Amino acid sequence: MSFFKRLKDKFTTSTENQKTEELEQEQQSELDVEQSQTSEEPQEKVKQPKKLKEADFDDDGLISIEDFEEIEAQQLGAKFRAGLEKSRENFQEQLNNLIARYRKVDEDFFEALEEMLITADVGFNTVMELVEELRNEAQRRNISETEDLREVIVEKIVDIYHQDDEHSEIMNIENEGLNVILMVGVNGVGKTTTIGKLAHRYQAEGKKVMLAAGDTFRAGAIEQLKLWGERVGVEVMSQKEGSDPAAVMYDAINAAKSKGVDILICDTAGRLQNKSNLMNELEKVKRVIGRAVPEAPHEVLLCLDATTGQNALSQAKSFKDVTNVTGIVLTKLDGTAKGGIVLAIRNELKIPVKYVGLGEKLDDLQPFNPESYVYGLFADMIEQNVDETEASDDHTDNMDVRNEGNKDEPK
Repeated sequence: MSFFKRLKDKFTTSTENQKTEELEQEQQSELDVEQSQTSEEPQEKVKQPKKLKEADFDDDGLISIEDFEEIEAQQLGAKFRAGLEKSRENFQEQLNNLIARYRKVDEDFFEALEEMLITADVGFNTVMELVEELRNEAQRRNISETEDLREVIVEKIVDIYHQDDEHSEIMNIENEGLNVILMVGVNGVGKTTTIGKLAHRYQAEGKKVMLAAGDTFRAGAIEQLKLWGERVGVEVMSQKEGSDPAAVMYDAINAAKSKGVDILICDTAGRLQNKSNLMNELEKVKRVIGRAVPEAPHEVLLCLDATTGQNALSQAKSFKDVTNVTGIVLTKLDGTAKGGIVLAIRNELKIPVKYVGLGEKLDDLQPFNPESYVYGLFADMIEQNVDETEASDDHTDNMDVRNEGNKDEPK
């Protein structure tokens, strides 16, 4: 099975299948009639992604694990497809234009590809590495037409993200005891909103969640976090504006322990990367948390605004120099056409992207998955390529069936 077909089968939504279902059934019926006239052997039907109403429920009304995972993947694919619309239009248009302009795989094509990927904020070092991989792969597979390199380009993007650790995007959350998540990032990147959405997600999973209002310097920050706490139904520990953030964290941890909280999410002031005193304050907060809860914070998540492009990469570098950032939350990914920043962050900083913001709704904060991301960037191109390939294969099969039938006719 090709890489494109595997992505299409995994992430194609039920809604999209429904749009083409009647046409496919009509075509299948015509093919069945034709095949019955020329051959008695049954033809294997292609497995279509399952719809919720078609899922297998047991006597207790529970869905099977296989069906649940299939439907969940379809919903995830729909989320990434919708959230990455601007980036997808940009990526697909530029790549299609490039392949149309350069028919042959040569150095001119690779140089143009480098320029295209750099303008998409994939990052210079990442682009150089990716294109070099493509050169080697084209030579190894003896690919001479750029059209035949289309699928390889997408596949190599996934490989670049996976090159260190295939499971690094998974959150370090333990089932027992208090887990502490420290949120860092400059003002204006959507940090407080992300905390609220993250609290909603964990609460929906059955976790008891508490928030700590450690951003005591920015006017209105405490009130903003309290509003999110009310909205999602979680308690917020706070002190008055101007209080010592480390003291807020200390009190919040003690309260979380006494109330059996599973996850404490700690807000911090918008640390400007050029303000060393604020960075030192962040280190103090981490020390207080670490003394109160061994191995805490379990995650230090850096919020970055995807619409700022390379500036987000600069912020990530600065924060990485000061604190042990364990993961990135990339907000407002739905608002930019330069979704390639995900690859630049992962490949150049070796920091996994753990969540991405794909919209304004509570459930639009989604765990990052490299294949979902790539599907969101190239969904239209992937599906068109698979459909054209399958149509070509069906035509070839039909011609073979007709030829076999003609052999039996008297001359």
